[in-house]
Amino acid sequence: MTETTEAQRIDRPALRWLAQAYLTIILAPLIVLLIVRIVMTPAFLYFEYTRPGFPDDPYCFTTEERMNYAPYTLRYLLNGEDVEYLADLTLNDGRAMYTLRELQHLRDVKLVTQIAFAAALIGAVLALVALLYLYYRGAANQVAMSIRNGALVTVALLVTIALTAVFNWEFFFTGFHQLFFESGTWQFYYSDTLIRLFPEQFWFDAAITIGGLTILSAITLFFITYRVKSA
Repeated sequence: MTETTEAQRIDRPALRWLAQAYLTIILAPLIVLLIVRIVMTPAFLYFEYTRPGFPDDPYCFTTEERMNYAPYTLRYLLNGEDVEYLADLTLNDGRAMYTLRELQHLRDVKLVTQIAFAAALIGAVLALVALLYLYYRGAANQVAMSIRNGALVTVALLVTIALTAVFNWEFFFTGFHQLFFESGTWQFYYSDTLIRLFPEQFWFDAAITIGGLTILSAITLFFITYRVKSA
C-alpha cells in the first residue's frame, strides 16, 4: 500500500468533520477557563480591593487585611492541600478565619475548580490533536474556519451570559450556585469572613471581567484566523 493510499484511508471526511466540530465547540470553555485562571490571582484581588467604589467591609477589615487573608483562599483552591490548610488560619483577634460551614463550601468550590481545570487541560490536548490532524492533512483553511466559528459561538454565548448578569444579577448568581452546589451550602451571613473578603460586588466584577476578556479574546482570534484565510 502506498503512502498516499494510506493517508487517504486514514483521512476520512467524517474524521475531518469531527475534528472541525470539536475545535468549534471547545473554544469557548477553553477561553473562559483560561481567563478564570488569570482572574484567580492576587493581582485581581489587589485591583478589586483598591479600585474606587469597591465596598468597604462593614465589620472593619482593612484593605491590607483583605490582601493578607484572601490570597490564602486562592492558593487553597489551586494547590493540593486539604481543607486544614485554611482551617488552621486565624484572624488578628485570634478567631478562626473560617467557620465549619465556610470550610465545607470552600472544599466544594475546590472540587469544582480542580475538575474544571483538569477537564480544560484534557480538552486543550484533544484540541491540539484535532488542530494538528487537520493541519497535516492539508486543511489549514478548515482549522481557521473552525476557530472563526468557535469565536462567533463564544461571543454570542458570552454576550448572552453577560447581559443576563448585568440585567438580572440575582438570577445569574443564584442559578450558577444552584447548578454546582447543594442548596443551603453556599449562603452565608454578612459577618462571615467569606462574604467580608469576597462580597457580592467582587463576584459581579469578576463575572464582567471574565466575560469581557473572553469576548475580546474571541474577537481577536476571529480576526487572526480571518487574516490567515485571506493571506
